[in-house]
Parts: sequence; structure tokens; C-alpha cells
Amino acid sequence: MKEPLDFNKPDHAATSAGDSRLDSGRSISQILQEIVSRVGEIIRSEVKLATIEIKQDLSERARAATFLAAASVLIVLALGFLLLGAVYGLSLAMPSWAAALVVGVTVAIVGGILFYVGQARMKVSPKLEMTTQTAEDNIRWLKNQSK
Repeated sequence: MKEPLDFNKPDHAATSAGDSRLDSGRSISQILQEIVSRVGEIIRSEVKLATIEIKQDLSERARAATFLAAASVLIVLALGFLLLGAVYGLSLAMPSWAAALVVGVTVAIVGGILFYVGQARMKVSPKLEMTTQTAEDNIRWLKNQSK
């Protein structure tokens, strides 16, 4: 069976009136300073980890972008040859200049439609729903911690 605590003994001085020292000999202000220091260390390590992850992700995306750029060049060349084939095919039924004109106007119309659709989509402002939500959650958590 444990003995009841005697707060007048020196080893229990942390709970006696007027003394802010705990059993370990550290004051409450020292403990709070250590907590703040540890929180700072945690935040710095999280930022460092996020930086490393972002660099790795950007490196992987740069390699993927290289493949996409090469594929895009080849697709544009293939489209050019398909359009040339369309001009040659139409030139069997009409003069070559008219066939080239028909294919050119058709491509210009399709390009214009794609341009206007893309332009309309670019005017929509980005929604940062997840960022906003997590920021609000963090603020609510901090307010609850300070209560």
C-alpha cells in the first residue's frame, strides 16, 4: 500500500505554494521552453521532409514531362502526315489547291473550337478546397488546444 503524499516534504516541493519546481528540479517555465523548442524542431523536420518529398516528386514529373514532350512532337508529325494524306485523297476528286483548302479550313475550325474551349476553362479560378479545409481544421485544433 502506498503512503499518502506529504506536500510539506522537500521532494514534493513542486506542489507547495509559491514554488514552481517539479520533482525533476526543472521549473514550469523551463519545461514550457523545452516544449516550444521541441515543437519548433518538429515543424522544422516536417518542412525538411516536405521539401525532400517535393524535390523527389518534381524530379519524377520532369522525367515524365520529357516523355510527354517527345510523344507530343511525334503525334504532331503523325497528324501532319494524316492531313497530307487527306489532301492527296481529296485531290483525286477535286483540284489539289481546293483539297488543301478544304483540309486547311477544317483544321482551322477544329483548332478554333479547341482554343475557345481551353480559354473558357482557363478563366475558371482554381478551387483550393483541400488546402482551405486542412487550414480550417488546423485553426480549429489550435483553438481547442488553447482552451
